[in-house]
This record gives sequence, structure tokens and C-alpha cells, in this order.
Amino acid sequence: MSIFIDDSTRLVVQGITGRDGSFHARQMIEYGTRVVAGVTPGKGGQVFDDTVPVFDTVAEAVAETGANASVIYVPAAFASSAIFEAADAGARLIVCITEGVPVADMMTALPYVREKGARLIGPNCPGLIAPGIGKIGILPGQIVTPGPVGIVSRSGTLTYEVIFQLTRHGIGQSTCVGIGGDPLIGTDFVDCLQAFEQDPATSAVAMIGEIGGTDEQVAAEFVRDQMSKPVVGFIAGQTAPPGRRMGHAGAIISGSEGTAAEKMAAFRDCGIAVAERPADLVGLIEARLQR
Repeated sequence: MSIFIDDSTRLVVQGITGRDGSFHARQMIEYGTRVVAGVTPGKGGQVFDDTVPVFDTVAEAVAETGANASVIYVPAAFASSAIFEAADAGARLIVCITEGVPVADMMTALPYVREKGARLIGPNCPGLIAPGIGKIGILPGQIVTPGPVGIVSRSGTLTYEVIFQLTRHGIGQSTCVGIGGDPLIGTDFVDCLQAFEQDPATSAVAMIGEIGGTDEQVAAEFVRDQMSKPVVGFIAGQTAPPGRRMGHAGAIISGSEGTAAEKMAAFRDCGIAVAERPADLVGLIEARLQR
């Protein structure tokens, strides 16, 4: 099994005729994802790569193909509108890859998605992949392998690094989810941890956080109080200077809140083994899988 996506996932790609949308649509199809439709306003009636019908709206795509998930590759100025459109059309899972989406836009889009009963992953995220089942987003399929470790991360690049290190040491993954590093995101650590706890294919979880905010501390408390499966963690930005944003819009230390030291201490206090380097996660995972 996996979390959030499975064999029944039927994907529509919003922005499929653009540079990024077309490239990653091909990658997803090659990996085995069921891409059943694309959407680009004004280009309805075309066929992408001779196999995927293109529609003017998500509503048309869902009605014609039964799509139940959407991935968004559109410019930041239009991303929240694309989220609204996907939720309104009935997509149950919406993955927004777009970065630079204004926080004010997400303040209206997030409540609407939740009101519709859909799940949003992102924005500004690499998406998710269930090895051997399918991927939605930009994660490289060639580095994953099926196995028992769930991965949830705020950092796209570190997601790839940890996946590669695990695969290199013969440890496969159940689902890998990049939740994004913006201040407002649709799916957080706790959402993923809860899903991994309920997933019989997941035996352990690697959680990769970074400086800024308190999401990691909240997740640590959830692990302590609600999880039976072992969780290991890593916090990026351990040498980041206060008051300076590092990479993600949400990765900024404000006063004494959101520092790497504070988050690492919270992890340890809640029974989460903490790696000093991403590569050290492999040994921590191995030790817990052998128990």
C-alpha cells in the first residue's frame, strides 16, 4: 500500500502544454502514473503526445475521463485559481508544484480546498511518489525502490538525497512526500505522519524539517503521543543566521523561535532519533527496522 495515491489514482495535469508541465507529464507517464487528461485553457481538443486528451477546463477533464487527482504546473499568479478550479471540479488530491504563490492567495485557497473535502499538497513542493505505483510531481523515479520506509520532508532537495541514500543501502520506501516549505501549505507533517501510522506497508518514517515556524515541534508531539512506529529526523539549516531567509519562504528564524537547535531538542525530547547529517538517517533507520 501507500499513502495519498494508489492504483486507482487518475491524474489530470494542469498546464500540460507548458514547458514544465509537458516535461514532467512525460516523466510521470513513463513512471507508470495514470495521466488521463491535461488542461490548458484555449487548447481543448488537442492530444498531448498522441495519448492524453487536452481540455479547456478541469471540470471537462473530470467529466470526460474520471480524473480524481490534479497536479498544477502554472505560473504563480494563476496557481491559486488552478487550485480553486481543481477543487471545484471534484479532484480529491491536488498537488501544486508552483513556487512563489502569494501567501494572500493561499489564505483563500486553503479553506476552499478543505471545504470541498479535498487534499492539497504544496504549493512549492516536489510532490509525492509511491515506488512501483506512481508519482505526482517532479521527484526522480529512478532513485526510489519499494520498501518499508515512509519519507516526509519540507525540502525537495533533501528528499531526493535521503531517498538516494536509503536506496543505495538497500532500504526501500513506501511513499515519499515533499510537503513544501512555504508558510501556508495544504498538507503538513502531522497529516503525513498520521497516514503513515495507518499504512500497513510503512514500518518506519524519516521526517526532514528545516528552520522556521513550529511545525516540527507540533509533529514531534504527535509522534510522542500518537505513533507506534519509529520516527527518525533531520533538521536543515543548523548554521543559518537569525533573521535571514534560507531557501524556502518559511525557512526564517524569528527571534529565538524556529531555530534548528530548538527543533532538534524537541525531536529528542519526544523520542525521535536525530541525525546530524542527512546520510546519518540511514543508520538510524536500519537500527529501528531491525528491532
